[in-house]
Amino acid sequence: MNAWLISALLLFPAELIYPKRASALVTLPIKALTDNPLKTSVDTLVEQAAQEFMTAPEAVGLSLGIFKDGQTYVYNYGTVEKGKQQLPTDQTQYAIASISKTFTGALLAQAVVEKRVKLADDIRKYLTGNYPNLEYEGQPIRLFHLLNHRSGLPFLLPDVPDAFANTAIPSSAIATELLQNYTRADFYEDLHKVKLDAMPGYMFKYSNAGAQLLGYILERVYNLPFEDLVRQKLTQPLAMSDTKIELTPADQASFAKGYNCTGVQMPMVPDQLQGAGALKSTVTDMLKYIQWNVSEATEAAKLTHRPTWGDIDRYSAGLNWQMLKSAGYRAIWQDGNIPGYSSLCVNFPELNMGIVVLSNECDRKTASRITALTNQIAKALDERAVVLPN
Repeated sequence: MNAWLISALLLFPAELIYPKRASALVTLPIKALTDNPLKTSVDTLVEQAAQEFMTAPEAVGLSLGIFKDGQTYVYNYGTVEKGKQQLPTDQTQYAIASISKTFTGALLAQAVVEKRVKLADDIRKYLTGNYPNLEYEGQPIRLFHLLNHRSGLPFLLPDVPDAFANTAIPSSAIATELLQNYTRADFYEDLHKVKLDAMPGYMFKYSNAGAQLLGYILERVYNLPFEDLVRQKLTQPLAMSDTKIELTPADQASFAKGYNCTGVQMPMVPDQLQGAGALKSTVTDMLKYIQWNVSEATEAAKLTHRPTWGDIDRYSAGLNWQMLKSAGYRAIWQDGNIPGYSSLCVNFPELNMGIVVLSNECDRKTASRITALTNQIAKALDERAVVLPN
């Protein structure tokens, strides 16, 4: 150090020699409201992943459940309604959208176990009237095609593809309008008009109509309404009392309001969709469902995980479950996305582990963010967990 600089340091305040630069204002992210007790390593890893998820400006509320080695963990973040500081609870109900289809798959599996139907039955065996249109080059639509999205049936009945062209209008609102006063007789009349353009079982074509039709078929097989079947065969035996289609006034009070990316509250999905996407559930109930799937203790549970399409050692589809296998470990999952709600349920049978994530906001990126959140937590819990595609 030269003599001039030493003299300057002795004679003048350091601030004049080394003037401070104007510091940029740093806005620290505000942590989301949560009930996470932050007492265990699981609490800590969930907190890190969930708070990161909640930093998205679109995020509203989140309920997350983990089943691992016989123990369950529940965490809630955010709020059930924008403008309020009302944390979700383990009893907060969310729409689970297409995860509903796995319940329909479980009912089909149970019907097979009870020898009421066969997976490969021609669906026309359970329809009244003549449907020559529901085959292609002599190959019929079979029951299991209705849940692996290779039946060739349209996205929705009534089949009005142009109705969904205006992306400024929520698809749930469009579906609600289309299904206004749309009866089951209308559904079957439109089913007569369907034209298959490929052999069933080969080409992927996402179809809510297929799962909805399967719900109707199961009603006829058992001579019971679909929701009664869900209750009798699944939710009652598993003590899942908050999983249902029709909500009571008390249920509605605890139901999380759903929003799109701009914060607009979304209308509910029509109940007519039944097992295609109308079920609502709670994180507590879904953890019970996960345990049933992870244990594979019943023939019905095993059957829902049996591939009906694809490569059993890589990617395959079961009774609406997507399945991925790597190094002998399976990930069996399904997500659900409708305007206002996004969810994911994944089972890792060989690891005795499962995760469910329920949220009351859905935009173009929510499903991807939920998958990333789930992958982060799953790998932290057990590095052997199969990573879900994202």
